[in-house]
Amino acid sequence: MTILQFFLWSLLKIIVVTVVLLMGVAYTVLLERKLVGRIQNRWGPSRVGPFGLLQPLADGAKSFLKEDIIPTAVYRPLYLLAPILSLGCALVSIAVVPFGSPNVQTDGGFRFFEISDVNIGLLVILGITSIGVYGIALSGWSSNNKYSLLGSLRSSAQLISYELALGLSLVGVVLRAGSLNLRSIVEIQSRHGILSWNLFGGFQFVAFFIYLMAAYAETNRAPFDLPEAESELTAGYHTEYSSMKFAMFFMAEYANMITVGCVATLLFLGGWTSPFGDLIPMPQVWILQAFVPIFWFVFKVFSFLFLYVWVRGTLPRFRYDQLMNFGWRYLLPLAILNIVGTSLWLAYK
Repeated sequence: MTILQFFLWSLLKIIVVTVVLLMGVAYTVLLERKLVGRIQNRWGPSRVGPFGLLQPLADGAKSFLKEDIIPTAVYRPLYLLAPILSLGCALVSIAVVPFGSPNVQTDGGFRFFEISDVNIGLLVILGITSIGVYGIALSGWSSNNKYSLLGSLRSSAQLISYELALGLSLVGVVLRAGSLNLRSIVEIQSRHGILSWNLFGGFQFVAFFIYLMAAYAETNRAPFDLPEAESELTAGYHTEYSSMKFAMFFMAEYANMITVGCVATLLFLGGWTSPFGDLIPMPQVWILQAFVPIFWFVFKVFSFLFLYVWVRGTLPRFRYDQLMNFGWRYLLPLAILNIVGTSLWLAYK
């Protein structure tokens, strides 16, 4: 494969994955509105298109066409940079996520179902997503609004606190796999189907619980949606934002939800592999070998997002002191104990 062919194939993958991710963001919003509507005994969106399926298109058009208001007292460079930074970090992190079988490739070894195969893919995702907090912090400070500043400060403290627990919860998975490469971690879980998943092996159900709780806080989702906290603040860090700049923060939140779901699928749920393992052999048909793994991957991510929405429609918001106590006094020590337990389990296995 020539350099030009490699560049063109890579560009095509980037475009396709970006479009699919943005469509996923749009319809994750619709999924949440429909499911929360059912939980609250109402319909949710049902007017635009059949069953409300065109509602995301109407919402996008509304965001584009709304008047873009910029307050006069803001620090304009950072005010404009903040939503771009938040959405950019949310979209870039998907670049190292393998979402299909690595066996589907060209003769030159060019894989179709991952943009980039990085040996430290897990660290790349953690690093990029941690930068996203700067978008929230800068938006609050640059808005020159005390309510926005309070929201961004609460968010910074929350995200930094729960990042520690989230990162430590993944150490056990890395120890079991002996690698930070996401594809290698999935391959370790593919031997015996669901029984090989990290969720059911060597204390990692504890790690999954810690990851799940930290993911709710990292993505500012209920019951940990304290940065916005409409009952306590005007609207949080994005009070002074309107039109597409507000929509970019909104899109970043849902893109982060999808990324978190992808990481959970890869690390704990076997990635693109079948839950039945070798009990149901894959037919030697190229199209099935290519798209059945993608089906399993999407199904697992969808299940994770469904759990996200279910929790939002079920639990009330925590108080801020409860949030911080839960992170520092319970999740962090539990994550450290999980590392110790996993290490002992592997040493005496």
